[in-house]
Parts: sequence; structure tokens; C-alpha cells
Amino acid sequence: MRGRAGAAARQVLGAVSLVGGLTWILLNVGAPRPLRDMIVGAVLAVGGLVLLMPHRVPLPGRAAAATTIAAAVGGTLAGSIAESAQLGGMWAYVMSRGWPFAWISRGGTADDAVTARQVAEQAGWQVDAVNLAADLYFWALVGVLLVAAAGLARRTAPAPGPALQS
Repeated sequence: MRGRAGAAARQVLGAVSLVGGLTWILLNVGAPRPLRDMIVGAVLAVGGLVLLMPHRVPLPGRAAAATTIAAAVGGTLAGSIAESAQLGGMWAYVMSRGWPFAWISRGGTADDAVTARQVAEQAGWQVDAVNLAADLYFWALVGVLLVAAAGLARRTAPAPGPALQS
């Protein structure tokens, strides 16, 4: 039963990732940040293909799980180094962190830009749970792709030949 549930989950996640990645690419062709959006779409689509083809790309269970979890947590935490700030409207200042999705932010509004920035810098950070989940999923798929690439590299490496005797 456990094997069936895992295979079904892999198929569902693979199909959703493949369709979602291709849709992401199509919808964001003219986006303000095309490179980031193409990377996200490609990781989702290729990760979905890997999950859908266990007969072509076998993933060792424990190694894949460990690498996926490590990549999800590590990538999300490392991505929080990326920071952006925006000034908009009648003086709203928003600071956010996270890559590829900004999942933690703080902001403030005031009658002028300087005060809005000061209010934002004094405000507490707020976590966006949806973007955090998307960021974790993106980095988890990066981990799956790393395991798949390592497995394929191991399969295509030449086998050691017989030792020559003199």
C-alpha cells in the first residue's frame, strides 16, 4: 500500500509541476523579471518530467528524500539573502526578502518617502505562507533534479576496465 501511495503522489506532483511549469513560462514571457520566471518555469517543468518518469529516472528513496528536504530548507534560507525594496503610491515603502519568491516582508506608509521608509524599517517582518510554500516547493524540486542528475551521471560513467598486466 505504501508503494502505491508514493507512486500516486509522485504522479500527481509530477503532473501538476509539469503543467504548472509550462503554464508559468507561457504566462510570464513578457514579465518584468523574465530570467527569474523562466528559471522557475523550467525547474517546475523538468522536475515534473522527472517525477512522471520513474522508469527513465529512478530516484533512490532515502537519498532523494534527504537531498530534497535539505535543498528545500537550505535554498529557502539562502534565498532570504536576496532583498528588494519598493516605494509606491502616496508613500508606501515595502521591503521583502526571498528568492525566487519573496516570502517575508515588512512595510510602512506615511506622508513622505523618508518617513515611510523609517516606519517600514521599524515594523516587524511578516511571513507570506503561500510564497513560503511555493519557495520550499521550488527548492525541493531543485533537490530532486540534483539527485536525478547524480543518478544519470553515475549510470553514464564508464565502467572500470580490467587492469593491464605487464
